[in-house]
Amino acid sequence: MTTTRYRWTVLGAGPAGIATVGRLIDSGVPAGEIAWVDPEFAVGDFGTKWSVVSSNTRTSSFLRFLESTVAFDFVQAPNFDIRGIDPHETCRLGAVAEPLRWITGRLTARVAAHKTRATLLELSGRCWTVHTEQSVLTSDNVVLAIGSDPRALTHPGLHEIPLDVVVDPQKLATENLEGATVAVFGSSHSTMIALPNLVAQPVAKIVNFYQHPLRYAVEFEDWTLFDDTGLKGRAAQWARENLDGRLPDRLRRRHVDDPRFDELLGQCDRVVYTVGFEPRRVHAPQWGPLRHNPANGIIAPGLFGIGIAFPGQRVDPTGYAEHRVGLEKFMQQLDQCLPIWLRYGV
Repeated sequence: MTTTRYRWTVLGAGPAGIATVGRLIDSGVPAGEIAWVDPEFAVGDFGTKWSVVSSNTRTSSFLRFLESTVAFDFVQAPNFDIRGIDPHETCRLGAVAEPLRWITGRLTARVAAHKTRATLLELSGRCWTVHTEQSVLTSDNVVLAIGSDPRALTHPGLHEIPLDVVVDPQKLATENLEGATVAVFGSSHSTMIALPNLVAQPVAKIVNFYQHPLRYAVEFEDWTLFDDTGLKGRAAQWARENLDGRLPDRLRRRHVDDPRFDELLGQCDRVVYTVGFEPRRVHAPQWGPLRHNPANGIIAPGLFGIGIAFPGQRVDPTGYAEHRVGLEKFMQQLDQCLPIWLRYGV
């Protein structure tokens, strides 16, 4: 294997990775000194799994993300569909993934793009070694924008319907759900996409198991209550009308502490988990599980985290703390953290 040294190496080419590469170039790091590692360069899961999902973010927020970075050169972009969507409305994530693919192509032509997967990180001699499936890179600094996978619970004997299937009506239609009884765990934005999709299928019954009452985002003049944990957009509208309103036929909701939990779950033959995400892992035996400081993204000297796997944190005016997840929030996280990263090297 060949070894090449870079000033910065970014692992992951989802939205957070795209933002990081763009912001590094904007900050004056020469593009040739940036390595970008990803097995696909297809906008991560955002571009490959969730394109049909309706966002919980207004289109204006996505446009600000696309236009916020000089290196993106979005003024030269084709007339993508997102430009014609009402900026005050939500949109399908696919409308955002399309221009992000264009931006990815522009950036990979400038930096050293390695279409492979990182497998191991080591720090030695004040330098990071990044082992990939195809090569070995050395780098002064490494940014992990590696994304997360849907979290699953362990309830044996049930056929799990993957999250990327249940949120896509066309994929879900191939699951042969006629007469099935489906357990759905969670009360998140993903839940409110999964439930109406299941209701539209010929299932016998759906049982939604939840832990707490629904939360709805509420906008004030300069802040939003439950901005990152509350329901928004179409998901919020559906939940207000159908869960906090009148339950559809064949849908039941039960708290996980319901005395009949075991009995009700025993009636189910399929299961859907919409219970959040857990960060992907890159093996780094020197450090054990990689944990970041949410205030500044620092994991270790010269090692930093960004995106859904390593989110920033915000305390709202009521004192409630939330992890911040979303494209524009990743960019705001970079605005706060990158000046620190540029000085907090190995």
